[in-house]
Amino acid sequence: MKEIHAKARTLMKGYCRVCPVCDGRVCAGEVPGMGGLGTGSSFKDNIRALAEIQFNMRCLHDVVTPDLSVSLLGFDLSLPVLAAPIGGVSFNMGGGMPEDEYILAKLTACVEAGTVGCTGDGVPDFIHESGFAAVKALDGKGIPFIKPWEDQELFTKLDKALGAGAEVVGVDVDAAGLVTLRKMGRPVAPKPVSELAAVIRRTKAKFVVKGVMTPDEAKLCVDAGAAGIVVSNHGGRVLDGTPGTARVLREVADAVRGQIAVLADGGVRSGADVLRMLALGADAVMIGRPFSVAVLGGGKEGAAQYLEKIRQELTQCMVLTGTASVREVDSRIIRGL
Repeated sequence: MKEIHAKARTLMKGYCRVCPVCDGRVCAGEVPGMGGLGTGSSFKDNIRALAEIQFNMRCLHDVVTPDLSVSLLGFDLSLPVLAAPIGGVSFNMGGGMPEDEYILAKLTACVEAGTVGCTGDGVPDFIHESGFAAVKALDGKGIPFIKPWEDQELFTKLDKALGAGAEVVGVDVDAAGLVTLRKMGRPVAPKPVSELAAVIRRTKAKFVVKGVMTPDEAKLCVDAGAAGIVVSNHGGRVLDGTPGTARVLREVADAVRGQIAVLADGGVRSGADVLRMLALGADAVMIGRPFSVAVLGGGKEGAAQYLEKIRQELTQCMVLTGTASVREVDSRIIRGL
């Protein structure tokens, strides 16, 4: 990974420093770029909230080869980790790789590792077009996320995602406050639950709502007919002063347990962080910035090496906490819970 990070650091110069610890301190306020909005407090608290969670180490058991596999949203995954929907290489990552090459490498690495990646949306249109093309090339093995556009644009893009073969689609409602898009004549907006329900009914695919940070909105997503939610503050890139996702995940997951798939992102940097999120109630996690860095620095092989690193770390943590399966993670592995 050192060579991958070194190359990424060169290609992403001025947009991401590829810090030894990706914690949002140096890049605060650098949006566009890979930083967090404003003071960067939301990004930084994603990292801090996870770091504060300690494990109860247990070694008197027979767990030697833990089971990392999980079924989620119709996908059979070899580990509970998905690549989050990050796009916009040209203005967020330095333009060191074409958008279509980036997203295809990311999604292909995920498929070959037995999981799936997500595609992003935005302006210009080649962001979502590259994502849809990658999903189509991989026979639907990917999850396109569409921004909460006003008017017809949302429906047009959802239809294109389905046309690409996607069996799971999502809307990142946490992008609802991006005023820059409105200034460009491409407005996004929050979605009342009645409107969200109508969108879900119209969409002939499993539907995921990304950007849920409270138990009441998690319940509203169940009422609207969503198949899954992502507990997320958009990587700290849309609202300064939100809590880290690990601080709210347990109460959100408890509110809808067994009714809807619960994913989480925000600050996941290691296999230990994956296990922390699972212990708080997530069925699986998404990883964003580190995945993008790995792809920029090493293409498909870079992403594959990163996924293998996460797999090995997660396995080690499960052995040392006596956790036999990711489907049966017990909150007792977390100190104080």
